[in-house]
Amino acid sequence: MADKSTGKQKDITVLVTGASSGIGQAIAGRLLDEGYRVIVMARRESRLADFVAALGPAARCAMAVADVTDRPGTHAALAALPEPFRAIDVLVNNAGLALGLDRAAEADFTDWETMINVNCTALAWLTRELLPAMVERRRGHVVNIGSTAALYPYRGGNAYGATKAFVAQFSLNLRADLLGTPIRTTLIEPGLVGGSEFSDVRFHGDADSAKAVYAGTEPLTPADVADAVAWALNQPAHVNVNRIELMPVCQAADQIGLARQS
Repeated sequence: MADKSTGKQKDITVLVTGASSGIGQAIAGRLLDEGYRVIVMARRESRLADFVAALGPAARCAMAVADVTDRPGTHAALAALPEPFRAIDVLVNNAGLALGLDRAAEADFTDWETMINVNCTALAWLTRELLPAMVERRRGHVVNIGSTAALYPYRGGNAYGATKAFVAQFSLNLRADLLGTPIRTTLIEPGLVGGSEFSDVRFHGDADSAKAVYAGTEPLTPADVADAVAWALNQPAHVNVNRIELMPVCQAADQIGLARQS
């Protein structure tokens, strides 16, 4: 973890979901460096424990071991947090996944269900769970990690792109509902990101297929996405960053598909 510390502790508690690896862990590390108090949430306890242990005993970091699709388990994990971490000021909904790259007619519907449950239902539930307390305290920020797949379709993106379109519209509607409160909402939409388990998960552990996604490219890194999150959080309280879309230079939305008849 790079040392970007400002030397100042912030009286702000951030919950980062999907924080056992990749983008989530990069966001957690960056915000800890900036002085935030951070809760890392994920299913894999050993990964979280290793991350927290590497920070040292003085780190203002707590673990919440839970699967975001398990509402009772997630609720219990939050209720068990140490007292200084219980009032959550910032929710970073990072937990999410893509499964499969088959076209719609051949896709595994179980994969679709899993993506909807994690990317949409769990994100919406956790937001609804934490938002009332933010409104009551009149301080808070919801940051949703979306994807450029919400905007630019590609073959095999079907349900994944649709779930991220939900995240995008949900984020914008949250902002509309929160008008008149100081609660902020931000949507971060990355394109191709390397250095995470995203493609390994998408291809169900097929390492060769996962590696091929990034062949000949210089993708975004989890740290790039973490930079965007930190920038949005660090804006003055009267500034709401609605959305940030970022892609590596090697990527662009450059054409609409066309089927030609011979």
